[in-house]
Amino acid sequence: MIVPIQHASRLSTTLGSLPLMQGTAQKQKTSGKTFWSALKKGLSGPKLLKPNYSITHNKRILLVNTPNGRPVRVRFAPSPTGHLHIGSLRVALFNWLFARHHNGTFIIRIEDTDIERSKQEYTESIIKAFEWVAITSDEPIAYQTARLDLYKGAIDKLLASGNAYWSDPAQEENGKSVIRFKIPTNRTQIQFNDLVRGPIAFDSDQIGGDFVIARADGSPLYNFVVVVDDIDMRISHVIRGEDHISNTPKQILLYEALGAEIPHFAHLPMILGPTGAKLSKRDAATSVIDYRTMGFLSDALCNYLVRLSWAHGDQEIFSRDEMVQLFSLDHVHKSGAIFDMIKLRWVNSVYLKQLPAQALSDLIHTDIDATFKARCATWTAEQILQALDLYKDRSSTLAELRDFVIALNTRPHLNTLPEEEKWDATTRMLLDACVAQLNVLEEVTPATVEPLIKGICKQQQVPLPALAKPIRFALTGSLHSPSVYALVALLGKEETIQRIEQLKSMHFKF
Repeated sequence: MIVPIQHASRLSTTLGSLPLMQGTAQKQKTSGKTFWSALKKGLSGPKLLKPNYSITHNKRILLVNTPNGRPVRVRFAPSPTGHLHIGSLRVALFNWLFARHHNGTFIIRIEDTDIERSKQEYTESIIKAFEWVAITSDEPIAYQTARLDLYKGAIDKLLASGNAYWSDPAQEENGKSVIRFKIPTNRTQIQFNDLVRGPIAFDSDQIGGDFVIARADGSPLYNFVVVVDDIDMRISHVIRGEDHISNTPKQILLYEALGAEIPHFAHLPMILGPTGAKLSKRDAATSVIDYRTMGFLSDALCNYLVRLSWAHGDQEIFSRDEMVQLFSLDHVHKSGAIFDMIKLRWVNSVYLKQLPAQALSDLIHTDIDATFKARCATWTAEQILQALDLYKDRSSTLAELRDFVIALNTRPHLNTLPEEEKWDATTRMLLDACVAQLNVLEEVTPATVEPLIKGICKQQQVPLPALAKPIRFALTGSLHSPSVYALVALLGKEETIQRIEQLKSMHFKF
């Protein structure tokens, strides 16, 4: 059972004793609303200036453990304001693989303090998506709304130490005092070594001045709460998307002010659409759950995502164990990765081929179509499995495989003959001979059907396609299908003869 982690007392060890707010409440001339009531209103903070930054292009230094040897602990922290995004899954996957590779700890933290936009249905959807891809939190899932006292105590400490202050309401756009973090006047630059991009430096004047860490009602903002959470959870490596690079200098200053060890940072490149722009719904589905309903396998999806910006030579297909063994941030590329649906479908087809028919049947039933078996009700369970085995090599997704099998189960419409085929009286004669010999065939298997069809063609001195193609068309309505011998054996003598007779009656009445 998944339960929220309650706010722990560990932070007091790192932050020191967190005094209750003394006198600052009188300084804040607002409506006196508490954290809880403020969060329930879902107030949003001001947008902060996105700074520029410089990157020193020398060789990046990969550090796994901190100097004091603290263990690897990473987290993935989605906001339940929508379904899990495909790009977010890649970030979570990289974190999970990094933790597994270093025998570390992976934690899922739900950042649900935006009460107006956060919905329980999205929280449940995110958790289900992780269950589907078998990425689980090593500790109980943490919820920010269960940790509000922790944030309040940290704000009190910053106020008491002079590292934060209530602003002059006259200087704020809405005329309300907010809590701002005071950038040290002697700090001209903030630097860090990005484990993907190398050394990055921000000039202090690029940050945009003293930045807001809590709104007028006292409710904390993103850059502040993630630092408090990461300190409390003893996060050693923050692995996230490159859109968070601009947040990093502010967060480093907060770590320093709270007396905490700064984690290592690694910023992953974005997933891009075919045009090189940010991936959008026009390019491909963006919700992880959509890929499940489209018939992609979770292992195949993770295999594809791990290859976006990471490589191990020319290898394309990895088992989960291989991913864990081989994954390294040192092999993550800096440039954005193009999302290629054709490549994803190919990877998925490789995984489909490796699965036994029963597993495919179960996945179709649970992931995309609970009515699948009922739609093949005229067949035995064994026939369904045979059909899945026949068509899995021709399918890229479970949905395609399901459609192939259901189409084969349904007697085809043969209203129009293929234009490229010139079937005539000879074709009718060959089909008559096939029906006659099938009628007396005692055991219908691929091994008995193959010599029957080949024998007729040899006797009539015609090439094999002269009979195999019209039989294939009669059985499937297409000139392209798996082995015609296997199709006859699967459908059985009676159904095969009826479908051939249907073709003859519609197009060979001479």
